[in-house]
Amino acid sequence: MKETSMEQKNIKDGQLQVREKLKAIEMEYKLLQEETKLVIQRNALTLLRLALMLNIVKARDEGDFSKAAQITQLLREIIARDNMQQQKCRNE
Repeated sequence: MKETSMEQKNIKDGQLQVREKLKAIEMEYKLLQEETKLVIQRNALTLLRLALMLNIVKARDEGDFSKAAQITQLLREIIARDNMQQQKCRNE
């Protein structure tokens, strides 16, 4: 009888440990998902900035300085907005 209750206690303890490990794994999974999402967003913004910079260089090379100025202004606005969002995230 004592052996049976001891085995049951061991089983319950084991189940509790498994639940705790599963919960920790789920939390880590959610954290990794968020980090992956942020990396993807940062990558997209970087690609956008690079594309705009390339277009600025092309416009200047073609002598279209008004187009280069417009794209430069757009790039500045995007960078400013991104910087504000990053500052906001740091403050949270």
